[in-house]
This record gives sequence, C-alpha cells and structure tokens, in this order.
Amino acid sequence: MSNYKTETKCIQSGYEPGNGEARVLPIYQSTTFRYTSSEQMGRLFDLEESGYFYTRLQNPTNDAVAAKICDLEGGVAAMLTSSGQAANFYAIMNIVEAGDHIVCASALYGGTYNLYAHTIKKMGVEATFVDPECTQEELDAAFQENTKAVFGETIANPALVVLDLEKFANAAHAHGVPFIVDNTFATPINCRPFEWGADIVTHSTTKYMDGHAACVGGAIVDSGNFDWETHKEKFPGLTTPDETYHGIVYTEKFGKGAYITKATAQLMRDLGSIQSPQNAFLLNIGLETLHLRVPRHCENAVKVAEYLKNHEKVAWVRCPSLSGDKYYDLAQKYMPNGTCGVITFGLKGGRDAAVEMMDRLKMVAIVTHVADARSCVLHPASHTHRQMNDKELVEAGVQPDLIRFSVGIENIEDIIADVEQALR
Repeated sequence: MSNYKTETKCIQSGYEPGNGEARVLPIYQSTTFRYTSSEQMGRLFDLEESGYFYTRLQNPTNDAVAAKICDLEGGVAAMLTSSGQAANFYAIMNIVEAGDHIVCASALYGGTYNLYAHTIKKMGVEATFVDPECTQEELDAAFQENTKAVFGETIANPALVVLDLEKFANAAHAHGVPFIVDNTFATPINCRPFEWGADIVTHSTTKYMDGHAACVGGAIVDSGNFDWETHKEKFPGLTTPDETYHGIVYTEKFGKGAYITKATAQLMRDLGSIQSPQNAFLLNIGLETLHLRVPRHCENAVKVAEYLKNHEKVAWVRCPSLSGDKYYDLAQKYMPNGTCGVITFGLKGGRDAAVEMMDRLKMVAIVTHVADARSCVLHPASHTHRQMNDKELVEAGVQPDLIRFSVGIENIEDIIADVEQALR
C-alpha cells in the first residue's frame, strides 16, 4: 500500500514504468507468455514461482489495475474478474463448499440476490437474508454452525439502504467468519469498508470505476485482516492441503495473500471469469478520474433530490446524503463526504405515472445501467428486479413505483430541466 493520498493513488498506483518503458499502462493482449525453460514453466504451474503463463489466470495489465484498486481500498491483494457478478460469486465460493451457509443483508442488487438466493443454492450453499435494520440479537440468530461468511452492500442498489458496517462486522467476527462488502456505489472515494471492520471488498468496476459505460468488469480486494488459521476448521480450502497443487496449504505458503491466491489458482483456473486486458486498460483510464467524477455525481444527486422533494407530483425521495433521509445519520458516519450519484423516487400517480414520466425524458436515457457519466433512469420492478416476486421485492427495498435515477455529471440545470419537462 502506497503512502499517496487517494487522488494520487487514482493516477499513480499499480503501474510504475521503468527507464524507457511506456508511460501509459500497456495492454498485454496475449493469451500466453514465452519461457525458454520447461523447468521454470513447471514451477509456475506448481505455484512455486510467480509469473505469467496464461491470461486466464493472470495478465500484467490486469494485475496492475487490480493493484491500483487494492491500494485505493487499503488491502493487501486483489484480482479482477469479468464482471461484478463474477466477483461476488468468487468472493463467496472461495470459502464455501456444498452444505455451507451464508448470512446476507436483504437489501441487495437484484442480480446478487438471485445469485445467493437461488443459483448457489443449487450448488448446496444456503443463504439467510436479514433486514439491514435488524437488531444485533436478530442478526446473531441468523447464524448457523455451518455459516461461513456475511455479505452486504455499502449502499444497496437500488434501495439505497446504508448498511451499518460496524454492526455486521462485529456479528461476523463474533461468529468467526469474514465480512464481505460490495462497495460499488460508494467507491473507495467515499467509503473504505476495511476501516469499519470489513475483511473482503468486491466491486462491479462496470459502474463508477469505469465511469463511461465502456466495459464490464469486477474486482475482489482482501484486507489481509481475517485470520483464517484461527478458524481453520471452518475454512479447509485455505488451511488444508490442496491436492491439485501437490498438497500446498495456502495460508502456510502465501500468508496474507492466501485468499486471493486461492481464488486465482482454483476458481479462475477452473471457471475462467477473467477480465480482458483491453477492458482492464479502459478501466484504468476511468480510475484516473474517479476522484474528480464521484464528488460531481454526489453534488448533482443532492441537487436533483432537493428539487424532487419539493415537487408537487413527487410522493417520496430517497437520497442518503439529503438531510432528513432515513439513512442520513449512517451516511454521515460512514460516508461524510458523500454517498453516491444514485437517488430513487416515486410519483403520486404510482407505477403507471413512473413509467410515463420516464418515457417522456429526452436527455436522461432509460438504460440497464447505473453509475456512469451520463444521467439515466430505470424502473427496477420492471427491469433489473423483475425476476423477484412481490415478497422478495419488498425485502430488497424495491417499491413498485420506484424510479432509480443515476444522476450524471452533466450541467445540473440541464438535468433538472429535462426532469421538469417530463413531469410537466
């Protein structure tokens, strides 16, 4: 981890060119890497030596960008994945097996909820979903003997629930399991979950990190703080011999790098959800302006929320950075400089009015995306969360009339003018 300030890390971390080398991070657009010694190639395959031999496992472009994100979050090791979904899948599957259990805050992105509620259930892993506002006693009651992790989102998409990170971290650690946090919406510009007790952080880099809707990607960062050896009976994949690598024990051989090394050596090897070097290159360009874009997103979002709050046709508005919001106090605790550029609201005319208003927008587009430079809207109950039943929608904090508004970095007067004409 560098000693640079956050703004400098966005630009300088991850890649340091040598004398006469490219100033801009190169794209290593190659599937393979050449060696002159068969013995050395063998050592690479046995994890006895560090290096590159096949891009499905590692690539120099990807590793440089992962190192930058790791530095921004204050972790010890990181890896890129092909998408945020892949990151959340790997983060859990790296430490669970069939017959295990996880605890999740129920306010989640619809795809993540479906992943944990249904897809990994087919693999023998059960999930218990708890209300983010549950009491400590209710949270403790969700744990089982076979619980292996706790998962939540810093700011839930699209419910905009701000998670009480310390409460969930304390519960996880009291039960001897890691706390995994998806920090996509807040980004490390506004929140660093490791400072509040989180052990592993995930990102959909597709969102603010890329910032331009140019490439899909994900990332996993390990804080290095969770002691797998203290709870070795819970995590045999990390603390007992891996026969696919001649019996190495990850915690013994790689120390604080054990978790990410195992995710790379096993999951990426077998499942192959690698981010392309071209996408990693584009992601790095986005990261270089992350510290400039995020404050503008947050500033514009608050102004739009204030406008909507006072509009006669608007029934309700949610913006955690807006004074009076249900999660304002938690937001001030964990993200005092701002939360994100996403707000939600509903109209007095209900679901039909929401759909009609969205159809009348001109500059603000209806897209299946969020958190890039351009303002956009979505109706989650009809789009990203349409696979959920009514009960699941309520648990995820998605009302039928909810409009998710990802406020971009255009001129605020133009954004509000478009909303005004659509409402009118």
